[in-house]
Amino acid sequence: MCIIGITPIMQINAQNGINSPYSRYAFGVLADRSMGFNKGMAGVAQGMRGGQIINPSNPASYSAVDSLSALFDMGLTLQNGNYKMGNVQQNARNTSLDYMAFHFRAFKRVGMTMGILPYSKINYNMTSGTGHVGGTDDVTTTYTFTGEGGLHQAFIGVGWQPVRPLSIGVNGSYLFGNYSHTTSMTFSESSIYSIARGYTSDITTWTTDFGLQYIQPLGKDRKLTLGFTYGLGHDIKNKAIRYTQTINASTYETEGTTGDTIHNAFQLPHTFSAGLAYQQGTKLTIGADFELQQWSKCKFPTQDNTSGSYISTTGQLNDKIRISAGAAYTPDARSQQFLKHSTYEIGGFFGQSYSNADVTGQLNSKAHEFGVTAGISIPITNRYIWYNNHPRLNVTVQWTNCNIPYISNVGNSISKHTLKENYLKLSIGLTFNERWFHKFKME
Repeated sequence: MCIIGITPIMQINAQNGINSPYSRYAFGVLADRSMGFNKGMAGVAQGMRGGQIINPSNPASYSAVDSLSALFDMGLTLQNGNYKMGNVQQNARNTSLDYMAFHFRAFKRVGMTMGILPYSKINYNMTSGTGHVGGTDDVTTTYTFTGEGGLHQAFIGVGWQPVRPLSIGVNGSYLFGNYSHTTSMTFSESSIYSIARGYTSDITTWTTDFGLQYIQPLGKDRKLTLGFTYGLGHDIKNKAIRYTQTINASTYETEGTTGDTIHNAFQLPHTFSAGLAYQQGTKLTIGADFELQQWSKCKFPTQDNTSGSYISTTGQLNDKIRISAGAAYTPDARSQQFLKHSTYEIGGFFGQSYSNADVTGQLNSKAHEFGVTAGISIPITNRYIWYNNHPRLNVTVQWTNCNIPYISNVGNSISKHTLKENYLKLSIGLTFNERWFHKFKME
């Protein structure tokens, strides 16, 4: 299946935090699941830990929670996207709530976190025309492609430090959502019936992620943290539905419907992540991550090109790969001067996407993206608030470039093209730090 199959005309609707034609494939565009503290570092997370941050990417980090504090973190993103397919170009703006999480100390050297994160997003609306229908001079055909939906992840996790240098953790998550894709073919002559084909599914399943962190001291106020996580892959025992409708173009009434259903139609991938972070007191943090999601081994519904049957099979998706690196610098965390006690972040990333816009195998290149980030973390403090017990405002700017190769066929001519997407994102996060467990001594 090609990304469009014909020359497209994009129509953008501002919904669901995304407007990408690329969200037509698989579960949609996978969401950025970084938090306010590491968005400016390109999402570096595997080796990150500390008493004032919430890091769901590696649940082993939960054990570093401050023994006297409870944290609440939430964030949103404002996005401007530019989409270009051939000579067609369009812009769109979106706003989306990114995450909410709550983090607290359960027992000595045991921390717990719960929250909700986005998993994937789907939203697009495209139309295209193929010109005159064969054998006619005045009848034309129009194709319309629409889709919406996405998945969300509600999770609860625990992290434990059984011995001084080692921490382990686990996240248990409930994954839920749906998708709906529709392709319709209409004619300029109202006496010709329209045809609509839809693909839908409701997704409910679980996920489990295991994390580990090892802390190696390097001297006074310096340490190196190694982090690893593994996400368990498994079957999603939900059904996928394909239906075809014949529609009277004059009355807009459905004249007939046929459908196919696939049971146990999906799988989640095995995921492996590793990274490290070097920390020098409260002044400097440098980190890097690598992530592999084995989507190529996951089955997903598709139409068999030979028989036309609706089947679920592997080989529809690519392995997702992401490499990221970033740094954070605080001139003087205890200073009363704004410029000195703020934290400045920078990062960059490169990745290969999991969804495949060309299952014909005619393209050598795969969809990929790269980007840069920069941010500032501002403590909202005064002399009456404890040094390590203040809210923080996290502001990040991110630029991302995505390149998605696809096949376009106009008439009998097949050609290779690239969908280019450029995003400029402004993310705003707020971390509240409440001193719940402090005991005050009265004299």
